[in-house]
Amino acid sequence: MAPSTPVRHAWRVLTGLLAIVGVLFGINALGVYVFNASSWTPELALDLQGGTQIILQAQTTDGAAPDSEQLAQAVTIIRQRVDASGVGEADVATEGGRNIVVQIPGQADDATRQRIQSSAQLQLRPVLFTGSPATSFVGEDGNNTPYPTPDPSLPATPTASPTNASDPAYITPALQAEFLSYDCANPPSNPAQSPADQPMITCDVNGQAKYILGPVELDGNDISDATNGQEQNTGQWAVNLVFNDQGTQKFADVSQRLYGAQAPFNQFAFVLDGSVLSAPSMNGIIVDGRPSITGSFTQESSKALADQLKYGALPLSFTVVSSDTVSATLGSQQLQVGFIAGLIGLGLVAIYSLIVYRALGTVIIASLAVMAVLTYLALCILAWRAGFRLSLAGVAGLIVTIGFTADSFIVYFERIRDELRDGKSITAAVEDGWSRAKRTIYISKSINVLAAVVLYILADATVKGFAFTLGLTTAIDVLIFILFTHPVMQLLARTRFFGSGHPLSGMDPNALGAVYRGRAQFRAPVADAGRAKRSRGEAQRRQTIAERKQAELAPAARGDSGSTKEGSD
Repeated sequence: MAPSTPVRHAWRVLTGLLAIVGVLFGINALGVYVFNASSWTPELALDLQGGTQIILQAQTTDGAAPDSEQLAQAVTIIRQRVDASGVGEADVATEGGRNIVVQIPGQADDATRQRIQSSAQLQLRPVLFTGSPATSFVGEDGNNTPYPTPDPSLPATPTASPTNASDPAYITPALQAEFLSYDCANPPSNPAQSPADQPMITCDVNGQAKYILGPVELDGNDISDATNGQEQNTGQWAVNLVFNDQGTQKFADVSQRLYGAQAPFNQFAFVLDGSVLSAPSMNGIIVDGRPSITGSFTQESSKALADQLKYGALPLSFTVVSSDTVSATLGSQQLQVGFIAGLIGLGLVAIYSLIVYRALGTVIIASLAVMAVLTYLALCILAWRAGFRLSLAGVAGLIVTIGFTADSFIVYFERIRDELRDGKSITAAVEDGWSRAKRTIYISKSINVLAAVVLYILADATVKGFAFTLGLTTAIDVLIFILFTHPVMQLLARTRFFGSGHPLSGMDPNALGAVYRGRAQFRAPVADAGRAKRSRGEAQRRQTIAERKQAELAPAARGDSGSTKEGSD
């Protein structure tokens, strides 16, 4: 097998870059034409395109204003739930001491609305009874007859004190009659306001089943984490829970009581906003605090349930006051200004590159163009797969990256020029300049990425877009530097125009003062005495102190040896 040469290596790397662009293009095309979920334009954030505004009003049992700390906690959890799928650039804030305003870019889908509107108290209750959501029965005459309104005289107090939350003694005649007439579509009262220490009647989120549930045994505060995943044995999607220490002990006691019981007393309901999210049966005694919920889940439904369980421990219940479409706060004019600023920045970098590096500046321009293509495709794919939306802060991050990217090329090209000044050939200068420049660039880019990560973690939501685009484009910058800029330089160095050091190539050894060959050695003077003098002066200025001393001692040493020779004659 023939050894790899710089030219072969360059072509292989450029082919790999072309393959990466093709893969990214194919992924986004798949999202556009197959899944109908992606687009050929990046999604815009709320400040650039407007979106959906949902106002939630906090509800308390006594009707008093909610505590400010509880409201702040609710804002944090709602924001986590909205952003659970990625960088959504949503805005969540309090209003008037009782309301929470949620603003989402674009049109909110049903899943997102459900996440917001169901962001209330999470409760875990045992199932006492379950049945059809029907509110009528077929009478002796063969006609549907509505269940009667519960008689106020029916006993509403258990005849015997319940011994645990699953005790059927909770089901009194009054509760049974209320269950039969309970209408899931029009409940007589808000089930979310049911006392935690009493049984409740409610339905599942789809209104397909009615339940009588026992008192609350655990709540969302006992859950520390919830994720979705596929089971190894069956491949079914499941929701995996992790309880904290207190919740682990509580759930161990509950699982021991429910395991092996007759249905429906072996079921445990997860209740959010008064509606049953899921009511799985207990299939074992779980003492490690890590149960899993299985059923007819899909990837999307299991993730939605996991997000609701993970971020559902709100201290308050909420009702939706309004849900409207809002216009852009900045609009297309600000977006246009941002793009103009970016084009101006690119133009200035291009002009500077051509003036300073001449034809070599075209490599910088081509590298920026390739970087723009990769960044654009990445933004489109991230909008589809991670919910990323480009805000004005994100546009600023893209503009700032132009300067950071130009720094990489300047470091590389100046290293190449230094090697040329040392008397090396152009091909050798490209390889040696790469070896020295890449270490400097890797260090500087790693600092940029670290700063972007810290900013993304610690900054406010309005600044996260800037940090995200800064980190993304910095990573792409390094990729372009490795997969495009250096291979292109390897190929250009072997062309006649660049390899011969044409004055317009930007790599003319004479124009760079490349008269210095080795330690204290210089080339013979060139024909132009003025240029030779300037070149020699340039080389002398670049000598170290030791090299200058060696150059000064060389004539004296030659004179001493000549005197000795004459004396011997």
